[in-house]
Amino acid sequence: MNIFDSYREQYLKARNEEMSLLEYLELCKQDPMAYASPAERMLAAIGEPEIVDTRNEPRLSRIFSNRIIRRYPAFKEFFGLEDVIGQVVSFFKHAAQGLEERKQVLYLLGPVGGGKSSIAERLKVLMEAHPIYALQGSPINESPLGLFNPDRDGPMLEKEYGIPRRYLTGIASPWAVKRLAEFDGDLTQFKVVRVQPSVLKQVAITKTEPGDENNQDISSLVGKVDIRKLEQYSQDDPDAYSYSGGLCLANQGLLEFVEMFKAPIKMLHPLLTATQEGNFKGTEGFSAIPFNGVILAHSNESEWTSFRNNKHNEAFLDRVYIVKVPYCLQVSEEVHIYQKLMRNSSLNAAPCAPGTLEMMAQFSVLTRLKEPENSSIFSKMRIYDGENLKDTDPSAKSFQEYRDYAGVDEGMTGTSTRFAYKVLSSVFNYDQTEVAANPVHLMYVLEQRILREQLPQDQQRRYLEFIKGWLAPRYAEFIGKEIQTAYLESYSEYGQNIFDRYVTFADYWIQNEDYRDPETGEQFDRGSLNSELEKIEKPAGIANPKDFRNEIVNFVLRARAQHGGKNPRWTSYEKLREVIEKKMFSSTEELLPVISFNAKASNEDKKKHENFVGRMVAKGYTEKQVRLLSEWYLRVRKSA
Repeated sequence: MNIFDSYREQYLKARNEEMSLLEYLELCKQDPMAYASPAERMLAAIGEPEIVDTRNEPRLSRIFSNRIIRRYPAFKEFFGLEDVIGQVVSFFKHAAQGLEERKQVLYLLGPVGGGKSSIAERLKVLMEAHPIYALQGSPINESPLGLFNPDRDGPMLEKEYGIPRRYLTGIASPWAVKRLAEFDGDLTQFKVVRVQPSVLKQVAITKTEPGDENNQDISSLVGKVDIRKLEQYSQDDPDAYSYSGGLCLANQGLLEFVEMFKAPIKMLHPLLTATQEGNFKGTEGFSAIPFNGVILAHSNESEWTSFRNNKHNEAFLDRVYIVKVPYCLQVSEEVHIYQKLMRNSSLNAAPCAPGTLEMMAQFSVLTRLKEPENSSIFSKMRIYDGENLKDTDPSAKSFQEYRDYAGVDEGMTGTSTRFAYKVLSSVFNYDQTEVAANPVHLMYVLEQRILREQLPQDQQRRYLEFIKGWLAPRYAEFIGKEIQTAYLESYSEYGQNIFDRYVTFADYWIQNEDYRDPETGEQFDRGSLNSELEKIEKPAGIANPKDFRNEIVNFVLRARAQHGGKNPRWTSYEKLREVIEKKMFSSTEELLPVISFNAKASNEDKKKHENFVGRMVAKGYTEKQVRLLSEWYLRVRKSA
């Protein structure tokens, strides 16, 4: 099947299908989705979640306190928003059960660029998944069940067709009332159509925006008279009315109200009756117009705060279901957001040096965090990302302790994802000869952008300190390790040899036994073993060697028992890995002839340099980046 056949097939599938009212009622008997509420259809479109037991994943167990969490495939690209999506789904679940949420406005509250509009767009797409059934010709796509009285007809419909009484509103539109009179009460003359909701055609899904406060009226929500029809009909005739308002178009679907609380208060009044009573008044003197839909609103916190503080708006406050949408506070999830944005641009194919997106994500998250007590903000950022700092930072607190101290508003301020993406765009295009990104250019561009933003002095100083005090020193460590590991051809084997030797020496030292090297025949007594162990421990600053040695040997013995007597990899125990790396890289003098890009003194140095560059390129750097980052690293080491 080619693209044209596929397009036509989808188009034909979405065409309206006509049936009689009796056929519709028979369909209701077989398929409850034929009379499902918008919340039920949304819930069906979202689908079943993937259940994740966080106890089985160390990183997630620290973030979610061993809770069982639900991840919804429909929102799989909303990174770091598990709690937000959970609240949104809860709203639809409770509304689908006929609880109070079905009468409330779903309100997404959050900072600019936090993902509110993206959630709204996804919900509108999901609302297109299941068809609705409406009276043919109805200008508001009203449900056929509105024709029936719940008290008079409810018991019969429930008995014969299995339709619960709560689905009968008893409110038909003025258009349907006029048709009923024309049909002389004969319901069989009504036809029912299966309609596919559509964002593109504004069928059961629409958007309303606030306009000018001086001339915007409620007609953008409830519709108005079509003056072109007044030649044929009187002004209060339902057929003279233009059902073009948001509430009319979104019946049986979803109405997105953008920046709702920027709208004049008079414009919001129809929402009160539409949500609470399931109907609203038009601008003319005919009967109420039914509304059975979901109202989704979103705006920034400043609009909500000023609206909430106005005593005249108390009637609305109780009718709003607030879901806070903060910025992402997990570095790894923030990186996923950048990758998603880049996938939709040509930058997706451009080289991006390792650590670039991570550094941008770290800066973004640092700006969003509340400064903790008796702990560094950098450690807090790492804890929020699910890291275990028990061995590296004793002052670090648990995830929950940080959250409790920060309060519920953490993540509602700081730099937006849009800001980060604009910075990354500048970084990729910083070099005139190469479209590529690296952390050194990122730090420079970020610093210049902060200075141009003209932020308050305290905020500007804080942001610059994040770069100079946290990001730059840690990147120097990272790139140093990258360079040093690329320098050592047999890096991994070298590290494993040091690990195995350290464990053997420590084991014999603990047992208070002499050790004889089987290869060289060299004899080590307890004092010699201690000296050899200290050669590894001292460069790493191990404060309590005795406890450290016991800890390592116990770990290795347990690992051997699980792996057939073989030693674990030297990188498997974080504390010892760091000790070995510091031993391996305690001096950089021998690196200089190989990593510098100056003229080489010998062919051997030249070959080593070429091999070094090749290994760096294999890690994901361009040759130009290798030179830039190596020179930056050497400058930093020299000035340290």
